Amino acid sequence: MSDWIGLDRISFREISRQNVTFAPMAGYFVMEPCVIVAATLMAVGVVASGLPQSLHRQLFQKLTTETFDAGSYFKIEVCEDGRQRRLVLDSQSMPKESNVFLVDHAWTFRLSDAFSQLQEVPGLAQRMASLMCVDTDLDTDIEEVDAVKGVLHENGTKSNVEDILESEIHNATEKGDGTVKWLELEDADIGDDMLLSLNLSSKFPVVTELPFFSVIIAWKMQFYKDVLNWKSTTQISPLILAFSPAEMPSLSHLNIRGNPLEQNSVRELLEVLKGFPCLQSLGVDIPGPLGESAIEILESLPTLCTLNGVTASKILEEGKHVIDSMLQPRLPEWSADQPLADRVLSAMWLYLMTYRLANEEKIDETSVWYVMDELGSAVRHSDEPNFRVAPFLFMPEGKLSSAVSFSILWPIQNVYKSDECTRDFLYGIGEDKQRSARLTAWFHTPQSYFINEYEKHCQKLQFKSLSYTPTKSSNTESLHRSDGCASRVYTDIPYVEEFLTRTEFVITTEPKDADIIWTSLQVDEDMKKATGITDQQYVNQFPFESCLVMKHHLAETVQKAHGSPEWLQPTYNLETHLPQLIGDYYVRKRDGLNNLWILKPWNMARTIDTSVTDDLSAVIRLMETGPKICQKYIEFPALFQGRKFDLRYIVLVRSMDPLEIFLSDVFWVRLANNPYSLDKHSFFEYETHFTVMNYGRKFNHMNTPDFVREFEVEHQVKWLEIHQRVKNTIRSVFEAAAVAHPEMHSSKSRAMYGVDIMLDSSFQPKLLEVTYCPDCTRACKYDTEALVTGEVVKVAESITEVANSSMFVVWFAA
Repeated sequence: MSDWIGLDRISFREISRQNVTFAPMAGYFVMEPCVIVAATLMAVGVVASGLPQSLHRQLFQKLTTETFDAGSYFKIEVCEDGRQRRLVLDSQSMPKESNVFLVDHAWTFRLSDAFSQLQEVPGLAQRMASLMCVDTDLDTDIEEVDAVKGVLHENGTKSNVEDILESEIHNATEKGDGTVKWLELEDADIGDDMLLSLNLSSKFPVVTELPFFSVIIAWKMQFYKDVLNWKSTTQISPLILAFSPAEMPSLSHLNIRGNPLEQNSVRELLEVLKGFPCLQSLGVDIPGPLGESAIEILESLPTLCTLNGVTASKILEEGKHVIDSMLQPRLPEWSADQPLADRVLSAMWLYLMTYRLANEEKIDETSVWYVMDELGSAVRHSDEPNFRVAPFLFMPEGKLSSAVSFSILWPIQNVYKSDECTRDFLYGIGEDKQRSARLTAWFHTPQSYFINEYEKHCQKLQFKSLSYTPTKSSNTESLHRSDGCASRVYTDIPYVEEFLTRTEFVITTEPKDADIIWTSLQVDEDMKKATGITDQQYVNQFPFESCLVMKHHLAETVQKAHGSPEWLQPTYNLETHLPQLIGDYYVRKRDGLNNLWILKPWNMARTIDTSVTDDLSAVIRLMETGPKICQKYIEFPALFQGRKFDLRYIVLVRSMDPLEIFLSDVFWVRLANNPYSLDKHSFFEYETHFTVMNYGRKFNHMNTPDFVREFEVEHQVKWLEIHQRVKNTIRSVFEAAAVAHPEMHSSKSRAMYGVDIMLDSSFQPKLLEVTYCPDCTRACKYDTEALVTGEVVKVAESITEVANSSMFVVWFAA
């Protein structure tokens, strides 16, 4: 066991000393796919990991004796020119489900602590850099050019490609039956300005007698002309010249990936390929010259057995439109002067795994990330893996304080000597959960497909423009009781109960006796049955208000009504629109635009589980900690004295049809503690990029009037002009809900919402989120002055007349 804090099977007590805090409660388990197991309850907990029952006793024995014997069965090999490692079986064979191995966790941490730990924990950055193959400088001295094993040497001379081809052909003719069956033309740049006519029979007459002709071309067209001296033409179709069924009637395998072939229509190319009666395997870009759908290609070419290395039956069964079994791995990139810690932060998303602790009552708010040791991290991905890996927490004393984290590794197929040992990085995730798109975290997937999906998404948004038109007249019911008595209010919110002092209202402790229900809980059918609440009582929430208060629904609501307004940053629901987000990322990268994004959970407050990153792999991997939206980060916000800030507005809604909303003149500002920065290291600093500080952090309160006066002086602006733009934005948000979700309207509903707004560097408002039943503690204590009128008000008086508006709001006034 290592003595490094944060490394190697570290106990949770030790982790807590590094600010990696776990609630000290017994009975915790790890959210699937992870488990936490006490020795006496091992058989129960292991089931959740998927480990076969036949291996339970063996696992228990290895856990109790701390047996790490994987090194006797496996070896680690360097691959990808030293930029990756892989695990291979070193013993003669290993039958399916015959053994289970313990794998150490080399680094366990909370994401916010990653950079500081790499800097402060001795040896951590060095070990992680070595494990992730980023501890040496990339060799840039020798330029390598792949073309049938050809190399551009240091002295500038080119290898004799014709000699290599003739040698390949000579070797193939020894097995000949007079036919051409295999043709590889990947990245040959056929088409465009210089269309290639592969007059193979004139250059190499023996080619028509080959049983198996393999030509791998990866050089550009000019090199073909200079070195190979093949003919070119701009007058006739290159594909028809190159691939003639008459010349190659037995062609069974064809790879034309990397060739745009933009001068040929899909119909023309499909007709050419249909002429090969023996064609069984095809490699082609999707989307590309044959269209956008793998399924449509298979339907047009029924003789195909495999497309891009995937069987036709599997493509049709899973409904895949974009497939490729030959994806190239994403390899870490770094510069010679880049510190090891920065290299690790960039490469770690290719290696990280995650879990979150929970018990029956509570889930831990922050996920735990970890890196397996050198052996575990060498297990690479496969769609058809022969091993499975699952995180595992062992509690030998039945208490969380004794917990030790491992991963367990076991074979799920028969494996033989020298076989690579692989696992499925996306175990249990199918195409219904965007599996192909999520592989982009580890592999170079077809950019053209994702850009196409993004462009289609943008086109849809351009045509969205619904205008709000009320369908009902303004006849909101009055809350006054017909008997003249005060309206009875039930509430579970302390400030409402304490400060609701107007004579029109009286507090009751029984929900079923109340005229008005003002609660922080959702009033659903279960709650109604449990408390006796009826449909005749007024409640402080609207039906289907999730279209506003859940972040993914809010974006959908706005986009459905307004398309892509300036006041909403580009936003994607990662559970449904990951391909579109990836396409947006690629377009921004191509165009040299900023690619900084913020990820927010659908329905958590106080910036819990929220991250800022410009790493596409990180964006995709962060989906594993729960459903999120990904929103373009406002990289240039308006600043106050160099710090980031946002504004909380209180909106009262009396009716959704017609839309009747009231914006309180009292709002408050929330300030970050640290000066704003776009330095990558600052993305791990909560107090630089986030503004909610009143939950256990240093809280620097500033009265809103003081803020406005100083802001006007600092930026030479008039706040009333900004305020008007904010009002227009908020109005548009609720109009979107009214027009996109008319089912929200209820005559028995009233509600109060918090609307968070940020200003960009041009002082234009940007919508952040809408919050149900916002916490008004701060307004009760501090911010009581209405900026528009300059009056000091009690909140109940800031919304015209409570009785007339059929609402009440309670803020404490100084």
